[in-house]
Amino acid sequence: MKYPVYGLLVGICMLMSLSSFGQNRLSDSLRSAIDNPALDEKEKPALLLQLAEIYRGSKNYALAETRTRQGAAIALKYKNYTEVTKAYTLLVIIVSSLQQLKHLKSLTDSTQIFAAKANDPLAMAYGYYARVQLYKTLGDPEAIVKSCNLGLKQLASKPDPYIAAKIYYRLYVVYSNWNNEAKVNTYAHEATKNALQVNDYNILSNCYTALSVAHEYNYHTTKKKAELDSTLFYLHQSEILYHQYPGQVADYTYAIACINIADYYLKYFPEPDKEAKAHAIRYANIARDVLKNTNNNQEVIASSLGILSEYAKRDGNSALSESYLLEAYKVMKTEQPPYYYTMINVVQALSNIYEQKGDYKKAIGFQKEVTQYNNENFNQQQAFNTQKLEIQYETEKKDSEMRILKEREQSRRMQNYLYGCIAIASLLGLLFMFRAYHFKLRYSLQREKQLQLEKQDSELQVKLEKEEQARLKVEQQLLETQQQQLKTEVMANVLQLEHKNQMLLNIRDKLTDGDPVNMHKILREEMVLDSDFEQAKLQIQQVHPDFFNLINDKAQKKLTLLDLKLCAYLYLKMDTRQISQLMHIEAKSVRMSRYRLKQKLGLEKEEDLHIFLQGLTG
Repeated sequence: MKYPVYGLLVGICMLMSLSSFGQNRLSDSLRSAIDNPALDEKEKPALLLQLAEIYRGSKNYALAETRTRQGAAIALKYKNYTEVTKAYTLLVIIVSSLQQLKHLKSLTDSTQIFAAKANDPLAMAYGYYARVQLYKTLGDPEAIVKSCNLGLKQLASKPDPYIAAKIYYRLYVVYSNWNNEAKVNTYAHEATKNALQVNDYNILSNCYTALSVAHEYNYHTTKKKAELDSTLFYLHQSEILYHQYPGQVADYTYAIACINIADYYLKYFPEPDKEAKAHAIRYANIARDVLKNTNNNQEVIASSLGILSEYAKRDGNSALSESYLLEAYKVMKTEQPPYYYTMINVVQALSNIYEQKGDYKKAIGFQKEVTQYNNENFNQQQAFNTQKLEIQYETEKKDSEMRILKEREQSRRMQNYLYGCIAIASLLGLLFMFRAYHFKLRYSLQREKQLQLEKQDSELQVKLEKEEQARLKVEQQLLETQQQQLKTEVMANVLQLEHKNQMLLNIRDKLTDGDPVNMHKILREEMVLDSDFEQAKLQIQQVHPDFFNLINDKAQKKLTLLDLKLCAYLYLKMDTRQISQLMHIEAKSVRMSRYRLKQKLGLEKEEDLHIFLQGLTG
């Protein structure tokens, strides 16, 4: 880092006011607006906080705190927790500036609580910025970076360039202390980009100073003169804002810019450069004049006197150099306790001057003061560090408790989530089981119904097949019966035809032999025989159509046609006379034929042929 001489660190810029307005005209305007009876009370907190920022910028911390608490009370009355969070964030900044570590932690915790109540990303961003102020006071840069990133994360869902500029500026400060050139450039530009979006020229002035430091870093890396020119350019931009917007850039902010410009000429221009010297002295005197009627700015005035003393020393004017240092010493004495780092540098410079002049008594006296201030600074830092350790312990304890509570809450949520998942899984399981059972039951019923239908279809098919088979069998039997009837009829017709043929042959023979033929008698007998035969044929066809097959099977196919004729006549219960007439044979021949027929049928002598033939159809 590059710092102005005599202990005026560029880091002093980082402690300056981030107020939205400055000076008396603006504060008077705000007071008038606040006291206006027509103003809605709900609008007062924002105006009160703006006024408090002006008082804080002029280091009137008592009035700043009073106005801030008034704004917080009104905002709390209307449950405007976002505005309450902003007020408490400002209180944290005020308490931090006053080094009141005792109240710093509790105010920061309250800010976090109100931010949580607001349930607003913007309020949460302010809450994290309050923690940034706490960790800045405690000297914990890692925690600062973490809180800044958390704040920026909140702003991602609800952007606000004002608080974003502050957060990026704080990141710039941290990384400048870490000499991280890349991050210094990044965050200085981000802070400026956001500051340009709001009408807060005090913040913009601070961001221009940050950009000047970033380019100074670049110059020491690249040695390019353009970077050095940019450093001076952005310092002049801060100066321009002060004159362009009167009352809207704090005197303190402008004085710091002037000190940095003077230091720029002191460091980067050679001693013989009269023009650079004149610029440096002019800007150092401007810083003195701007702050001469203000309080709590002794270290800036002392730094400007230190620059003037350095130029007097370069000119060999030790008396003037001594005069400037003594004035700085006197100014620092008015602050109790003094800003020890600047005081030690001033006193050490005086000791060196008197040592060079040979005034060892004064040199030793101031050297003793150096030792005294070092001891006081050490004791102050010890006490401050003790308070910081207590706060750090409380903070870590609180954070640990919060972490444990969060872990418990997370564990409880996870447990509830797990139980919920188990309940849902169980419910889904039961539902699945019910659905599966219902589906299985429905499937079983459908399957049973389907099987029943299939069984019915099968039974119906079997029934149809049986009926078809029965029909076919009946048709076959009918066909066979018809065939047998035809056979029987044919046989009967054949028997009758043979009889007719035989009769005709007999008539012919008698006519040939000249025997007289009584045709009327023959015709009468034939008519009787025809009637008997037709009746016999009808009985055979109707009563037992399969008669001839059975009798033939019984005789093992040994029966002749005459045998079958005889069987038919016997079956029809014709006596021997009728048979002999039909067959035109002697009665004796009929009896002989009967005897041979019994033998072919395998009947015993005592068995009655008539009974046997009747038994075939039984």
